[in-house]
Amino acid sequence: MHTPVTIIGAGLGGLVLARVLHLHDIPVTVYEADASVTTRAQGGMLDIHERNGQLALETADLMDEFRGIILAGRQAIRVLDRDGTVLFEKGDDGTGASPEVQRGELRQILLDALPDGTVRWGHKVTGVRTLTEGRHEVAFAEGRTVVTSLLVGADGAWSRVRPLLSDGTPAYVGRSFVETHLHDADTRHPATAKAVGGGTLVALDPDGNGTWLVAHRERGGAVHAYITLVKPQDWFATVDFTDSVAAAARIAQEYDGWAPELTALITAGQSVPVLRPLYALPVGHRWDRVPGVTLLGDAAHLSTPNGEGAGLAMQDGAALGKAIAAHPDDIERALTAYERELFPRAAVAAAAVTHNPTPQEMMAFFTS
Repeated sequence: MHTPVTIIGAGLGGLVLARVLHLHDIPVTVYEADASVTTRAQGGMLDIHERNGQLALETADLMDEFRGIILAGRQAIRVLDRDGTVLFEKGDDGTGASPEVQRGELRQILLDALPDGTVRWGHKVTGVRTLTEGRHEVAFAEGRTVVTSLLVGADGAWSRVRPLLSDGTPAYVGRSFVETHLHDADTRHPATAKAVGGGTLVALDPDGNGTWLVAHRERGGAVHAYITLVKPQDWFATVDFTDSVAAAARIAQEYDGWAPELTALITAGQSVPVLRPLYALPVGHRWDRVPGVTLLGDAAHLSTPNGEGAGLAMQDGAALGKAIAAHPDDIERALTAYERELFPRAAVAAAAVTHNPTPQEMMAFFTS
């Protein structure tokens, strides 16, 4: 089977690219490993900045749909000390440049904007290989293959497409998140709900060892928390994450002495704590031009979370789509133009998060 443009990965960046290509009547197929859109949770809240994510949505002609999923009030932020003392607080007056949405809802409006059949679910890539004249073959777990004139790796940190271009490998940054959820927080956990406030909570220990908490208000009274620990991977291997009570108790030990309304984010969760080790590609990761293939999003420039990843991936998708539309008969010219802008943009974003921040740096980041 031969397709003109093949995208591996139905994340935000890959879907923005598919949408822009669709607007320009350029045939595209997206292959996604998940069996369906509901196979796994899509993460929590995203702040979509005017400088990247919103520009991408404008290019995709989806700003009206985007405005319809904005959660009012979620740009409010509170920074607390470990004892619950408020160090900084800012409300949401509705004029902020980075409104908050839920990742799953944003992904859904992108999926809804594509023709049926554009995304092929349940296609896990097992290998890719270069053919001739800029073409590539993609093999899937179920045994079928496709050949494409343009292959785009939008398949995240552990991209199967990246090795065609680069030997760059993500490295553990020494820090991990543990995700937890509180449901119906205002009724079931009122003290914690009050501490979180109406938007984002950041709780810091100015004299601590890299521990902090971030929590977001989501739709329907839910609170989504990210418990942060600066620990080697071997330490997390000693925690049994299949036993939610024991895992929460072990993580909570690292927050001994913190206010109970804050540690409840760890111990009162109604779901199994999920470990999220953080990895990054080298700052300035780039590659020489290889005919017929490129990368976007985390596949191209994975870095530790700093509020920019989703917006950058969407910006990549929009930029690549525009480049292809501008040069539909000269793919190499399109990819060269795209990568010329991609590399410096990604390097600047990655350079901002090259180490595990101190509490003082965290405070400065969130209050700015």
